Amino acid sequence: MAGKTNVRANSACGKGFLSYYPGMATVVTLILVGAALLLLETILPGMIAGIIGFGCLVAGVVMGYLNFEPRTANLILLLVVLGLIAGTLCWLKFFPESRLAKVFISQKTVGDIGTEKPELLDQTGTALTNLRPSGTAIIDGRRVDVVTEGPMIERGTAVKVVAVEGMRVVVRAIS
Repeated sequence: MAGKTNVRANSACGKGFLSYYPGMATVVTLILVGAALLLLETILPGMIAGIIGFGCLVAGVVMGYLNFEPRTANLILLLVVLGLIAGTLCWLKFFPESRLAKVFISQKTVGDIGTEKPELLDQTGTALTNLRPSGTAIIDGRRVDVVTEGPMIERGTAVKVVAVEGMRVVVRAIS
């Protein structure tokens, strides 16, 4: 038994994976830092962390191609792409309902700004400014931004509201 050498000591498992492949520690570090920065980008403003994180991922893959055989480099690329896809899908599935998301996502109704004025329909008033074609009128004692139905209307002319389309109040001159 004295003549047998320890084969395991010379294998990748015996030396440690990262020390067996010189440069692998750098590639793994770049990929992990890149993934962490991309994750931070979702809560930090400015896109700086995301750009640097994406750059770290690209640099890790490029270093893989420069330092290793194509098969290992392709495996690194595949793992990075699959990791990005899996991470994005998990983030989209779990983040919106998380406690952290409640800090960043508005819970208010979006789109209804309460500017419709259906009560103005068929009301009369006076043009406060020249309406060419838009301007301001006093209708029912309130200042209202209006648009004419046709030609310009002079200041001080009596007007009638003929349509209310969302925020747009359409008037015509009363003869």
